[in-house]
Amino acid sequence: MITIGITGSISSGKSTVAKIIAKKKYPLFSADKVVADLYKSDRFINLLVKKFNINNKKNIKKQIKTLIKKNENKLKTLEDIIHPLVRKKMNIFLKIKNKILVLEIPLLIESKLNKYFDRIIFVDAKKKIRLKRFLTTGNNKNTFEILNKRQISPIKKKFLCDFIIKNNYSLAILKKNVKKIVGIYE
Repeated sequence: MITIGITGSISSGKSTVAKIIAKKKYPLFSADKVVADLYKSDRFINLLVKKFNINNKKNIKKQIKTLIKKNENKLKTLEDIIHPLVRKKMNIFLKIKNKILVLEIPLLIESKLNKYFDRIIFVDAKKKIRLKRFLTTGNNKNTFEILNKRQISPIKKKFLCDFIIKNNYSLAILKKNVKKIVGIYE
């Protein structure tokens, strides 16, 4: 069994690369999906309401983004709540028996999760392209900068990864580059 970790900077295309590798053939873990599912949980929302002293449970994610924009230290508080929950789900996923397990974890390096993976792939894209992608999802430049700052520089991350996939071009080129790497393990 081979565990492949996919990481990269914000809006670099990690999810796309992970889906190309998994191809509905291999189990795929997405830390972002786990977080999205947490926001659907009443228990999690109640925890956030209490921790961030929020009066209204509606649009909780938007309220927390606003708090983070006002005080970047709130991001650390949010991460201290979310990261252990994501790690717990990841550990359960890692028990699946399959030829290849694919895990997309944006903060894989920052969270010191390297030891869980046989191979780590860094998805790289120019900052200008990443910002453009981020803005198309309805977010803003300020949020991008806050989240981008929280990540280790791409140069340091690349040094700690086994493969680097450039994602500055078309989807067809990306697929071609991903298939070269996956072919090594299939």
